[in-house]
Amino acid sequence: MNWDLSNLPNISAPHFDAPTLDKLDSGKRSPHPPRILLLYGSLREKSYSRLLTLEAERLLQQFGAETRVFDPHGLPMVDSVPPDHPKVQELRKLSEWSEGQVWCSPERHGNMTGVFKSQIDWIPLEVGAVRPTQGRTLAVMQVCGGSQSFNAVNAMRVLGRWMRMVTIPNQSSIAKAYQEFDDNGRMKPSPFYERLVDVMEELVKFTLLVRDRSDYLTSRYSERKESMPQLATPLAGAAMVHETEQDETKDEME
Repeated sequence: MNWDLSNLPNISAPHFDAPTLDKLDSGKRSPHPPRILLLYGSLREKSYSRLLTLEAERLLQQFGAETRVFDPHGLPMVDSVPPDHPKVQELRKLSEWSEGQVWCSPERHGNMTGVFKSQIDWIPLEVGAVRPTQGRTLAVMQVCGGSQSFNAVNAMRVLGRWMRMVTIPNQSSIAKAYQEFDDNGRMKPSPFYERLVDVMEELVKFTLLVRDRSDYLTSRYSERKESMPQLATPLAGAAMVHETEQDETKDEME
């Protein structure tokens, strides 16, 4: 489609793409259940972040999702081993498999734990041409030893944005988590439990909404210019002349 870009001389016309509702509806409908990876951030024998994660997994399965829970035991510290370490490869393959993720961490020193952060640090923004987390949905949760706090979930939201994920609006923060689980490790009925149900329901809805549109939603003007420079021809008009002049000026400065 031809766009009138005369008032935007810095735009490369061949790479410009105005969003429309028709483009959002690709007609693709994935036949498989939503694929959700769950990560938790504690190695304790009685880990409340793990118990909360397992409770979330049960709900996700009831909502029709296919789930995987990654066990962080045995995952080396970041950069202490090559990326071909079996545990690292397991985590990366699960991330690539997933269409959505659940992150759950205890709050420690006002933030997520090192155990949890190490898992994310092993998932790079890019592996070859594949971005392991870009366009995937994300739900964040935390458990607290004392009064309710949102420091860990807030930090995970920042991290999710950095990993280019679609973080859903709802979240879960469990205060005094040691009071919220019975002797069998199951979560007791409470407003905290009801919020957990809300979060998992919302995650499945957003995953169904996003997953077949992820390629279009993550297509960006600047990246199209970088990956497809051959589209930029002199026929593009004044914008291309302007870009050439900028490149020449840059070369002179260098």
